Amino acid sequence: MAEPVEYRPRPTPTEPSAYEELDRLVQTLHEQGLLRLANDLASANKGIVEILVRGLTTPGAQNALQNLGAAAMVLGRVPPGTFYRVADAARLALERLTESSPDHPAPGVRGAYRLLNDDDAWRTLGPLVEALGVFGRAMSRPPPERPITEYSGKESEA
Repeated sequence: MAEPVEYRPRPTPTEPSAYEELDRLVQTLHEQGLLRLANDLASANKGIVEILVRGLTTPGAQNALQNLGAAAMVLGRVPPGTFYRVADAARLALERLTESSPDHPAPGVRGAYRLLNDDDAWRTLGPLVEALGVFGRAMSRPPPERPITEYSGKESEA
């Protein structure tokens, strides 16, 4: 009697293979012009790369990159809703500043006295004065030698 033949059909592929994904990536880069840009930069000459490397190794560029990193770390702690409120409030304040005329009359003694008794003005000014106090205290602290270490608690060479 004959031995049974072991046959296992190949499963039908349900997702693209790595080669198909790579082909798609190369096609997308070509369509967007990024492939041509990369080829042009690579084939131009090594002078462009030397200029970029020389520019990135200057103390100013290193400071700029560290400052961008520090800003990103600090902004990462601010909830998006709070940041939006601050940014929108700054926009409204700037609009108000550009709308006001330089001929705005001074309030005079009576106007200043009325401002002293204006509860809405004090409700607005109170948090502003407190925020200025917090800002002043934070600015009086010495700057950290290593901001990343202060932020994360991990040792860093930056």
